[in-house]
Amino acid sequence: MEYDINTILFAFGLTLFAGLSTGIGSAIAFFAKRTNTKFLSISLGFSAGVMIYVSFVEIMVKARDELVAELGIQGGYWTTAAAFFGGILIIALIDKLIPSYENPHEIRMVEDMESESQQKNHKLMRMGLFTALAIAIHNFPEGLATFTAALTEPSLGIAIAVAIAIHNIPEGIAVSVPVYYATGDKRKAFRLSFLSGLAEPVGALVGFLILMPFMSPVVFGILFAAVAGIMVFISLDELLPSAREYGEHHLSIYGLITGMVVMAISLLLFI
Repeated sequence: MEYDINTILFAFGLTLFAGLSTGIGSAIAFFAKRTNTKFLSISLGFSAGVMIYVSFVEIMVKARDELVAELGIQGGYWTTAAAFFGGILIIALIDKLIPSYENPHEIRMVEDMESESQQKNHKLMRMGLFTALAIAIHNFPEGLATFTAALTEPSLGIAIAVAIAIHNIPEGIAVSVPVYYATGDKRKAFRLSFLSGLAEPVGALVGFLILMPFMSPVVFGILFAAVAGIMVFISLDELLPSAREYGEHHLSIYGLITGMVVMAISLLLFI
């Protein structure tokens, strides 16, 4: 499967945008006196809605069509299901290997961290560094997911990139706040938070270099179905629980439904 250089650069640019949005979270941490929990709750719910809807309605269907065309109905359906749950297994294992204390999806807010500023500096610094490492590990498969989608269908890639960018904002807060309280250096905290998001475009680049020489309709179908599994797991395990912890339960659900509606309309407009 051949892709022109403009399509590849566009896909990579979207992945870079999604990854570096951790810097937005870092900026919010430094310029906001309190965490806007309602905004984050609705936004994270919205992101989950976009990712769940597009995974089941668009990505899984495209993956299945490719695999059925190559492997037949029975082989295509079974391979699609196996790849979908394989993607879930990969991201679940990554999540399991990261201790909960350093997990970037453990909710942290600006005002809560102020009470922790009396802790020993090295402990806070360790928290920030390990959170940055955890984010980098999580962002690697997310980068591959964004890049693959954008490479296949640019409009789909834009939707996924925006959803993942929203999902990365709280992660930027989780890195920058403890580092700032440990060092008193906003630039250093912002820089570390910003750089942790670079794992996303790195994931895209590594995936591209490794997989492109072997890319075929079957490999593409398996990869796309795995991407759907990764995004569904992220939504159910990270985004929705985070959205509920940040605000009211109903706000996260309203955000979820809004994300699905927006995604549905955007897909219909490109028919």
